[in-house]
Amino acid sequence: MNTPLPPGSAARSEAQPVFWYGIPHGYAKLDLDPPRERIEALVQDLNTLPVEQRAQASQVLQFYAGMVTTLNKQNVHMFAVGYHPDDDGTVVTSTLSISTVPASGHNAKLVIAGLAGSAADDPETGLRPLELPCGLGYLAEEKKRTVAVGGDSHTPEAPARGDVWQGTVAVTGSGTPDIIVVQMVTPALHLADVYRDILLGVAHTLTFTDPAEPAVLAESEPSTRSAAAAIRNDFG
Repeated sequence: MNTPLPPGSAARSEAQPVFWYGIPHGYAKLDLDPPRERIEALVQDLNTLPVEQRAQASQVLQFYAGMVTTLNKQNVHMFAVGYHPDDDGTVVTSTLSISTVPASGHNAKLVIAGLAGSAADDPETGLRPLELPCGLGYLAEEKKRTVAVGGDSHTPEAPARGDVWQGTVAVTGSGTPDIIVVQMVTPALHLADVYRDILLGVAHTLTFTDPAEPAVLAESEPSTRSAAAAIRNDFG
């Protein structure tokens, strides 16, 4: 049920770790490094549209270009939009992202351990410690009010705003200088429990070992504690 595990990325920066993860069904990845030829082709297609459609299409293209630029500046390695049917027949949306955050000269494992420890000491903070197959981490949840999708926070008029549920998992692994952040955001507040499970499922697939490499096991079946087993359990 899961898609093949894509690399996290070491291509963008030698300092970035290489990691792999699973993407659940219903999520379409945004190309964060589109070829120049594709952008030029989109611009050419845009210029062939009728005048009444060209302005709107141009806004969409500018929004895409601006989003890609922003995500790259924030070290986002994967960004996907989810579309899933709700019980009432409507479609609910969500976004799933995986990014890296430098530990700012500190040991990433100590940073995560400190935050996970404070979460265990004070459950009211909204943090929860996690033991993941790839290492120690924590889960943070919050409901917040933000600019609605397609809204412009820079317009003179007050932009449309809406409530969203945001879940964040932060984790690091042995020999990894950065903190890996997996984040899920959805306006479907009534499905927060479902999206939390999806977020945790993705977090359990995180691994710093290439799944394509043959594992050396004493038995023919993978261990139930291995990353491969975690991926199979979470996504079928």
